[in-house]
Amino acid sequence: MPKNDDVRPGFDELGPRTWPTVDGSVTVVVPLGAFEQHGPHLPLDTDTRIAEAVARRLKGVQLAPSIAYGSSGEHAGFAGTISIGADALRLLLVEYGRSASAWATRVLFVNGHGGNVATLIAAVELLRYEGRDVAWVPCAAPGADAHAGRTETSLLLWLSPDVVDLSRVEVGNTDALGDLLPRLRDGGVQAVAPNGVLGDPRGSSASEGEAILADMCARTAAALRRWAPSPRGMLT
Repeated sequence: MPKNDDVRPGFDELGPRTWPTVDGSVTVVVPLGAFEQHGPHLPLDTDTRIAEAVARRLKGVQLAPSIAYGSSGEHAGFAGTISIGADALRLLLVEYGRSASAWATRVLFVNGHGGNVATLIAAVELLRYEGRDVAWVPCAAPGADAHAGRTETSLLLWLSPDVVDLSRVEVGNTDALGDLLPRLRDGGVQAVAPNGVLGDPRGSSASEGEAILADMCARTAAALRRWAPSPRGMLT
């Protein structure tokens, strides 16, 4: 459990419930993460920790267990990374959405890994085409860097400071993500950042992480209240 995992009064976790106590009229929220390298200083489950932290702070929902593996092929070559690939992830999300929608009015995937987005869009578009009220929302922050940089390091310093190894912090590739994309597509992260970092984690702080998380949660909560999925299924 993250150190600063603010479990609110009345927090409603789906896992420990028995079936007669499950309220199908309440939105089921599913954190979606990944298991991949995050530089020399952050844990492999960074994306899942962030998705869980955002999901846990939403009010009036039922929280399902996290999907802790995603599509992380761009991180191949780094020890510890485990990717289930786009095809498997799409099938998992589609079948998950179909099953949950058999009793739940709404299902919301809270996504913590950018590499999942294309697959998540494809799965949610299909589910919505089938008439199921399923949507997704990203764990996004204005001005965030791409991977294992200042943003994620600050978030983890706030959420789980015991798993951040500041003695191993290294600057990675700080070029704009748009400039890196052609090389990323061809050779993955290792081709542009041998240490696995896209950004500069120096100067990260727990106080900055607290502010970033608060902004993420406010944006997600507002989108949840509006429940206005875009044509791609993302709450806006």
